[in-house]
Amino acid sequence: MRELKIVGLDLDGRHILCEGDNAGDKYRIRVDDRLRAAVRGDGARVNQTHIDIEVSSMLRPKEIQARIRAGASVEQLAESAGVDIAKVERFAHPVLLERARAAELATAAHPVLSDGPSVLTLLETVTSSLVGRGLNPDGTAWDAWRNEDGRWTVQLAWKVGRSDNVAHFRYCPGSHGGTVTAVDDAARELIDPDFDRPLLRPVAAVAQLDFDEPQPAPEPVVEETTEQPEPKAEPNRARRGKPAVPAWEDVLLGVRSSGQR
Repeated sequence: MRELKIVGLDLDGRHILCEGDNAGDKYRIRVDDRLRAAVRGDGARVNQTHIDIEVSSMLRPKEIQARIRAGASVEQLAESAGVDIAKVERFAHPVLLERARAAELATAAHPVLSDGPSVLTLLETVTSSLVGRGLNPDGTAWDAWRNEDGRWTVQLAWKVGRSDNVAHFRYCPGSHGGTVTAVDDAARELIDPDFDRPLLRPVAAVAQLDFDEPQPAPEPVVEETTEQPEPKAEPNRARRGKPAVPAWEDVLLGVRSSGQR
């Protein structure tokens, strides 16, 4: 726990001015009933336990600003540290302005494509890409934060229906606005010159196949026919090549089988 040295009283008479180990670290303490009770040693009126004091002291202004600069939000930081949002906001405000300025500068940078930096800026490229997909570019939100290596990551957020989408770029300041490089697939699709296709999680189109419509089966044709008498069965003719066998009386009377004598 660091100690602060009192250097004076603020002009309004309601704050005590202090400084830390470095002369440049200035602090201001509001003189309220809790401070007066603490000076008198009235722990009951201070209404704060030792654990609360320890947790609050761990979240120093420099740490607040460092974590906000790295991408944390005020709400997340206040909740994780167990302190009021107002305490975090007071130190986070200048860093949030810094992040907003970095995101604004990144939109004027030029995306790096396979053949080199684009002529269009990131904002122009993203706007054309979203409009080409039927989306409203006015519904986007830009943000930026500094990484551990000192470089900036820029985030673009937009909604499609009920889904939230984000794309991330790596921003490198430089001449003519600097450059931005896509970090994830969503960012690569946004700066792709061939952007006339669905954005994010495309679904393959179902092939349209032409099927011949089934033809109804033809109805059977019934022909009207008149009843004709069935042909009479002709008597079986004797097989050729076999002479008829005469009866015994024909043999006795000398009559041939053909009826001639």
